[in-house]
Amino acid sequence: MDKMQEANVTAPLPREGFGDGAILDKVVDLLRTVYDPEIPVNIYDLGLIYRIELNDAGDELSVDMTLTAPNCPAADFIMEDVRQKLETIDGLKRVDVNLVFEPEWNKDMMSEEAKLEMGLL
Repeated sequence: MDKMQEANVTAPLPREGFGDGAILDKVVDLLRTVYDPEIPVNIYDLGLIYRIELNDAGDELSVDMTLTAPNCPAADFIMEDVRQKLETIDGLKRVDVNLVFEPEWNKDMMSEEAKLEMGLL
């Protein structure tokens, strides 16, 4: 891929490299519609999305994500759901969804809303 513009989603999303931010907003909105079938919180608020990159041309998107457990039985379903939803964004020619396990996911990566929903606050 070309040089990519990256948003590290373990921290507040930087707006640089995403133009007016419309694509980044759309990516986040779509990721918030993806759920692990066993957990009542979306994958974005669970903290499963580690990186979002858009190439300089704005037509190739790459997302690094993890799972709450490496042996998650719904892994293929979740990954395919992410890919299919992101491919609906106008102007994208390519979407890569990469499964990573570093750093290892933990409950501290969840948003405050997710922790509240899960009864952890």
